[in-house]
Amino acid sequence: MSDPLPEVIATSAAQTVTESGHGGAVKHLEPSLFGMEPYQIVALAMLVLIGIMLWKRVPGMITRGLDDKIAAIRQQLDEAKALRAEAEAMRGEYTAKIAGAEKDAEAMLANARAEADDILARAEADGAAMVARRERMAEDKIAAAEREAIETVRNRAVTAATAASRTLIAQNHGQDADRALADKVIAGL
Repeated sequence: MSDPLPEVIATSAAQTVTESGHGGAVKHLEPSLFGMEPYQIVALAMLVLIGIMLWKRVPGMITRGLDDKIAAIRQQLDEAKALRAEAEAMRGEYTAKIAGAEKDAEAMLANARAEADDILARAEADGAAMVARRERMAEDKIAAAEREAIETVRNRAVTAATAASRTLIAQNHGQDADRALADKVIAGL
C-alpha cells in the first residue's frame, strides 16, 4: 500500500498555477465548490449546522443534558455534605468515647491503687493480729505451763507435808496427846 500523502501534495501542487503577468505576481488557484468561494462554503456549512441544531432541538437536548448533569452533581454534593456531617458526628462521638475511656482508665487505675492500698493495709493488720494472737497463745501456753508446774510443786509439797505430818504426828502424838488436843479444841469452841 502506498502512502496517500505524496499524491495529495502532488494534486495540490498541480492546482497551483503560476501566471507571469503584471509585475511577476503569483496567483494561486483556490478550491471551489459549485462556484462558491471558501468563505461562502464555510458560511453555508455553519448555516446548515445551526439549522439542523434548531430543527432537531439540540440546544434543548443539550440544556436538558446539562441540567440533568447539574442535578446529578448537586445530588452528589448533597450526599457528600451528608456524609461529611455524619463523619464529623462520628468523629465527635469517638472523640468523646476516647475521652470517656481515658477517664474510665484513670478511675480504674485510681480504684485499683486504692484497693491495693486497702489490701496491703488489711494484710498488715492481719499480720499484726496474727503475731499478737500467736504471742498470746505462746504467753497462754507459758502461763499454763507455769500454773501446771506450780500445781505440781504444790501437790508434791502437800504430799510431802502430809507425809511429814503423819510421820511427826505418829512420832510425837499418842492417844494421850490426842485426848488433850481434842479437849483443848472443844474448850476453844
